[in-house]
Amino acid sequence: MIRAVPVDPEIDEAREWLLRELARPPYRAAEPSWFDRLASLFWDWLTNLLGSGIGASQSLIWGFVLLVLVAGLVAAYLVYGPPRRNRRSRVPGALFGNDDDRDAATIRSAAEGAAAAEEWPLAIEEMFRAIARGLAERAVLSTTPGTTASGFALRARDYFPALDRELRSSAAVFDDVRYLDRPGSAAQFAQVAGLERELRSRTPVLEDAG
Repeated sequence: MIRAVPVDPEIDEAREWLLRELARPPYRAAEPSWFDRLASLFWDWLTNLLGSGIGASQSLIWGFVLLVLVAGLVAAYLVYGPPRRNRRSRVPGALFGNDDDRDAATIRSAAEGAAAAEEWPLAIEEMFRAIARGLAERAVLSTTPGTTASGFALRARDYFPALDRELRSSAAVFDDVRYLDRPGSAAQFAQVAGLERELRSRTPVLEDAG
């Protein structure tokens, strides 16, 4: 029978064996990740910061973490203000038969320019487009290539029920000057422009509109 021979390696050889053994996959897999090490360092830092001489408990440490988070949220609120529900953005797309990439401010400026030149049909059309583009930028109501002025007015009144009559009347004026070749007038332009200003100043009734 062959008896086991005791192994008594040299120090350097033993170190090499140990390193080789620890390099095997089971030991590598058991090593803590970088996140584990970072979390451990942070926890040790908090413990040393709050626990020196006072025996800080975990509740005290977590209370400190919560205080830091709340302070960060307050600072963000003071710097950036409250989160806006309706963020304005560039919304290209069709506007009652026309492909139009302009924003509401640009369309409104074009309408005012046409009104200054007493080009009432163009001024009225542009101001009604500014209404539609403005609501799209506020993420209230969008238009598609098949959207008509009257259909837009019917949908918009769900969000602004108090302006139902003004919306339907302005849509009718738009249809008159665009499709029926009506000349339009300064009074009709003022009506549509007044609706545009009113809509910009009002908050949509999103709950009722669903």
